[in-house]
Amino acid sequence: MTTAHVADQRALTRVGEAVRRRLETDPSAHRVEARNIEMFTVGGFFSPVECTRLMTMIDAVAQPSRVFDPETGGTYRTSYSGDLDPNDSFVKMIERRICDFLGLDPTWGESFQGQRYQPGQEFHAHYDWFDVTHSYWPGEAQRGGQRSWTVMAYLNDVTDGGATVFERAGVTIQPQAGALLAWNNHLPDGRPNRDALHAALPVIDGVKYVITKWFRTRKWG
Repeated sequence: MTTAHVADQRALTRVGEAVRRRLETDPSAHRVEARNIEMFTVGGFFSPVECTRLMTMIDAVAQPSRVFDPETGGTYRTSYSGDLDPNDSFVKMIERRICDFLGLDPTWGESFQGQRYQPGQEFHAHYDWFDVTHSYWPGEAQRGGQRSWTVMAYLNDVTDGGATVFERAGVTIQPQAGALLAWNNHLPDGRPNRDALHAALPVIDGVKYVITKWFRTRKWG
């Protein structure tokens, strides 16, 4: 176990506890009944106007999605995605609201990634935490370390399909415009949570738009 990995595990324990305390006392946050994973939702976190503006921004930057393992990326994740401009004043405002909601340092957050799923597109089951045995890890250790919490916001209703499924946790979330979903990718002791495995099911009818923000254990980048 590397020094960075040990430091991350300790930080993940602290971050998990701090966010947990904050969300459990926030009347707008609803704790999702899930097996062995900390997960919260907020309905109507974004207004319809904000959702529309974010979808337009996603359309402007969307490219075929990439994954950390390029060997499987072509079939594993078939959506389109792109990072939103971190210097845009509207994006900054959205970021502040999410960081305030979690109580996390904005500098620990990766850039917002917007994602668009058209009919048939999906993202197979995966983890958001990094595999520290993989060749990409030394670089990520230098770029902010392990991912702690994930925040995903749905920007539109989807006519059919497109649910986010945490099969091991027994949770299925259907896209609902303006709703925010946040979960801890680790266990309370800082170890990676293997029950945080999740997938974006194929869209059957309509188009699905989401924005996602991942938080690290220290300054990102």
